[in-house]
Amino acid sequence: MTQTHSLTASDLERLQEAAKFVLAKLDQNLSRFTELFPAPASEGLVYPAIVNEDWTASFYTGMLWLAYELTGEVRYREAAECQLPSYKRRVEERIAIQTHDLGFLYSLSAVASYRVTGGKEARDMALKAAELLAERYFPAAGIIQAWGDLDDPEQCGRMIIDCLMNLPLLYWASEETDDARYADMARSHVKQSAAYLVRPDHTSYHTYYMDVLSGAPKYGNTHQGYADDSCWARGQAWGIYGFMLSYAYTKDESLIGVSKSLADYFLSRLPEDGIVYWDLIFTEGIEQERDSSAAAIACCGLLELAKQLPVDDPDKQHYYNAALSMLSSLAKRYTTKDYPHSNGVLMHAVYNKPRGMGIDECTIWGDYFYFEALARLMTDWRLYW
Repeated sequence: MTQTHSLTASDLERLQEAAKFVLAKLDQNLSRFTELFPAPASEGLVYPAIVNEDWTASFYTGMLWLAYELTGEVRYREAAECQLPSYKRRVEERIAIQTHDLGFLYSLSAVASYRVTGGKEARDMALKAAELLAERYFPAAGIIQAWGDLDDPEQCGRMIIDCLMNLPLLYWASEETDDARYADMARSHVKQSAAYLVRPDHTSYHTYYMDVLSGAPKYGNTHQGYADDSCWARGQAWGIYGFMLSYAYTKDESLIGVSKSLADYFLSRLPEDGIVYWDLIFTEGIEQERDSSAAAIACCGLLELAKQLPVDDPDKQHYYNAALSMLSSLAKRYTTKDYPHSNGVLMHAVYNKPRGMGIDECTIWGDYFYFEALARLMTDWRLYW
């Protein structure tokens, strides 16, 4: 299905203008971020430069690959390839790899490179990352542990909703190697996520603990949301998108239903301008911040839903239109176009409100998913996920 079929000429023109703005920001950043990377969140709308040791490095690399695919301009490919050695070093020397975010890190860097260029070195480092991710799987619990040393009692058995976005690396590894164990782990984790991270009212826990020895469920709580029983907006967006990414590989119809339920709740909590607050417990009030990054992620998830649903599904156009509406609001009201000193794209995002991190700033994943949503609408883009 060609995504542009539902766009008017004026819609497409606005999307092209939005993409030009992102490309201009990337051009502004090319000399700054070569072997260094943007920090997860900006400070005063400016990203500091950091080494490749955080969970977020690949969002910038992914933007470079998107830019190359959209424009064919070789400078973006060269910039992305300049960053690949740091990913190779990271996986070979096991630098800051005690995280499930190996999926984020290597899907948008090495797998993207391999899909676009066919480079063997990129394929090899992505497979090494998949093997490291597989080491975090607990068979009895059927989950991949999110963070930290596997023997850390505080982290042991913790799965989080973000991990749904890391699973595509495992599915891809199975396809590349004909080794089913990677995909089997991903299938198990997504099943457990649907069972325990998604509540009966179609809200989601950010985190959930499992007993790794018996496999018994323990309890859910939050790390970045307002309260354990509230619904962290970015987590809900990860769920909308992440369950559909697993569906794209497994064709498990139940995952469409889960994604739809999360999407419907997310859309029911939109403020007037269509951009959610950082936790979905809030729908109005100037004392709370929006999270533009959650909206950008949700746009991609809704577009994947619209792409995968059959033509006769009455919700297909609804989700497509909702994504287009949110993206239009982001482009109109949430970019840094009036702040030329900024090296970010989307402002009014929140990294971690409870811990005072990146509040009302740009976030590099928000920038990436905004750009991915534009690419999805303007082209028949092939997923890096």
